[in-house]
Amino acid sequence: MAIVRQELADLREDYVKGSFDYEDAVADPIQQLAVWLDDALRAEVMEPTAMVLSTVDDRRMPQSRVVLLKDIKPDGLSFYTNYDSAKGNQVAQHPYVSLLFFWSELQRQVRVVGTIEKLPPAESDQYFQSRPRGSQIGAVASPQSQVIPDRSFLEQRVAEIDSKYTGDIPIPRPAHWGGYLVRPVEMEFWQGRASRLHDRIAYVQEASIWKKQRLAP
Repeated sequence: MAIVRQELADLREDYVKGSFDYEDAVADPIQQLAVWLDDALRAEVMEPTAMVLSTVDDRRMPQSRVVLLKDIKPDGLSFYTNYDSAKGNQVAQHPYVSLLFFWSELQRQVRVVGTIEKLPPAESDQYFQSRPRGSQIGAVASPQSQVIPDRSFLEQRVAEIDSKYTGDIPIPRPAHWGGYLVRPVEMEFWQGRASRLHDRIAYVQEASIWKKQRLAP
């Protein structure tokens, strides 16, 4: 049975699981993200490293999808994907993105706005070799975001690559696959609070210095 519009309007939940004071926020937002990610891991939230990546296409239309955070570095956040995918082509033309983490179990959200660039090839090589064999084959086989005739086309490509690299033969990282680094220029930490009076602590980078401020909910 479809949910009628009025029933959707009546759905609500009060947020009472925590607070986030200005004084509790550390000076560096990337370090603050590491703290909150550690909280999410210890709380065993579902997919703690999942983040919504938003890009802009040539029509200036926003495009969003979920990717997985793979590392928190002093200067940014990294993930891996197909460079020839829709998102890869979009960031090649418009190297500005946003990221969004949402941990419902903790009633927390983190927004990130920044620039994006490719990771060094050696770093992508190292991570690719750490992946399970099936994931390596999938990265080689999939022409990500391109139209394919059917699933059997993809399964055939997987079988061909699997038969090519038998035994202990390593699968080399394809040139079309690798990592990105998102360098934040703005970050916001949101903690749900009762009566929609949420805590919002924002960071803005000014001349390489992070400025911290509280925002109204």
